[in-house]
Amino acid sequence: MDKTTLIKHLNEDLAGELSAITQYITYAAKVTGPYRPQLSEFFLSEVPDEQGHAQFLANKIVALGGEPTTEARMVQPAETNHEMLEAVLAAEKRAIKDYSQRAEEAEEYGDTGLTVQLEDIVADETSHAEETERILRDWPK
Repeated sequence: MDKTTLIKHLNEDLAGELSAITQYITYAAKVTGPYRPQLSEFFLSEVPDEQGHAQFLANKIVALGGEPTTEARMVQPAETNHEMLEAVLAAEKRAIKDYSQRAEEAEEYGDTGLTVQLEDIVADETSHAEETERILRDWPK
């Protein structure tokens, strides 16, 4: 794994985190119905974790000699609470997959600290996905 490719991939992850922040803030504003307060709080409670991930990635990209992206991935449009939760779950599952791959790349590159940090992010994203799955478990479609 060469440094240029690693930076490129970390920037793709950063774009995903910027998207997650936007997704959670937007969905918190859009939720409706009797569970609106709880869902809005759930979405907003995820923002600090995603912001921390984004800051870590931006700092690491700069440390490696790269330029952090300012472009977020597209946020999945969703109208209903169920669609929002499904979109969040899909984004978290993608993040788990991407960060698992990135941890392998960091290990191949020889950056043990980055490998450990990425594995910690995988744990965070797994927790987010599991919580979203639990909310969806008995949710009427």
